[in-house]
Amino acid sequence: MTNDTTSRKFYQKKRFIIPAILILGLIVFRIYLPTLVKNYVNDVLANDIPDYFGHVEDIDIAIIRGAYVLNGFYLNKVDATTQVPFLNFPKIDISVEWGSLFKGKIVSEVYMYNPEVIYVLEDMSTSDESTEEDWTQALKDIVPLSINHFEVVNGKMAFVQVNADPTIDLQLNGLNFTADNLRNVEAEKHTLPSPVFAEATSIGNGKLSVNGNVNLLKEIPDMDLSVKLENIEVEALNDFADHYGKLDFEDGDLGMFTEIAIADGFLKGYFKVLLEDAKFIGKEDNFLEKVWEGFVSFFEYVLSNKDTDTLALKAPVEGDLNNVETSIWPIIGSIFKNAFVSAVKGEVDDEIEYQDAIVEKNEEEEKKLKWWQFKKKKERKERKEQEQQEDELANNDEDDNSNSE
Repeated sequence: MTNDTTSRKFYQKKRFIIPAILILGLIVFRIYLPTLVKNYVNDVLANDIPDYFGHVEDIDIAIIRGAYVLNGFYLNKVDATTQVPFLNFPKIDISVEWGSLFKGKIVSEVYMYNPEVIYVLEDMSTSDESTEEDWTQALKDIVPLSINHFEVVNGKMAFVQVNADPTIDLQLNGLNFTADNLRNVEAEKHTLPSPVFAEATSIGNGKLSVNGNVNLLKEIPDMDLSVKLENIEVEALNDFADHYGKLDFEDGDLGMFTEIAIADGFLKGYFKVLLEDAKFIGKEDNFLEKVWEGFVSFFEYVLSNKDTDTLALKAPVEGDLNNVETSIWPIIGSIFKNAFVSAVKGEVDDEIEYQDAIVEKNEEEEKKLKWWQFKKKKERKERKEQEQQEDELANNDEDDNSNSE
């Protein structure tokens, strides 16, 4: 009787001890999980991208909402000559996109807060294009789910050339970017299912705006984008202009506008550049610089529209992405048209559509087909003429042999 009572008490305790051990194990695992994931991510960043080294300071995990947050992420070249990180992402929030999960798709959404991408020319001069696949694999290791929604909040992009005198530093600040339906979850029948939008402030207080649609499910993404970068105070570009063109601006506004459409690797579009109320020749320039800037200023005055005081050009671009072409004559024509006929407008013209790239692509293929058919026909004709000549020579040889006999 005593043994039965002892056994019953033991089993009663065991019934509570085992769940308690399991719960305690889960709690310990949950506490250690961020460290485990952090070590894994740091191992990927340190070893899986040749020529680069990265690190994450901390990772937070929210199991209930299916998310983890990377804090203090940075990546830089191993042999970088500067200490400026190529990528500096203070906070990245990666989570399951629940709206798509209810539709049977397991995809993620990514939010990046205050990210910085700083391209230092001297650091990247030895970049190897063969690392592209390594980048892709490393991204898949860190974000195992396909990204369907991507958003950047208050980002920064910059091009820096340290060895220039003075240092060139071209920036986009306050960058906000969104891209939706990247994995085509919601609109499978749409040709360009993913809307994208971006806005930022450039150096010289210019305003950047990007609108359009893309299809990232193709090896070469299709897209239809319009881009505006307007009201740049050109004196802010003096470091760049002086280094590459020996020009200094005292005043003026710069605007750039473009539309591009890409279909199956074929691009069609244009870009416009407008320079308004430009004044050259700074007070601190030396004599030769003043002569050169006076020469440029003269032509800028002659070729500017007198009503708007704007020098402008519009350049069409089209062709296979491996061989994009633009003709010089339409550019020259647009400069003279702006100066003496009608002013080029500082806006997107809304004249390029995705279908234009498809049509041009088909026409280009038809031209190639016709040229190929013409070439084959010409080769057949030449081959036939050669055979006829060989037959004539053979017949002549037979006649000569018959006469000699």
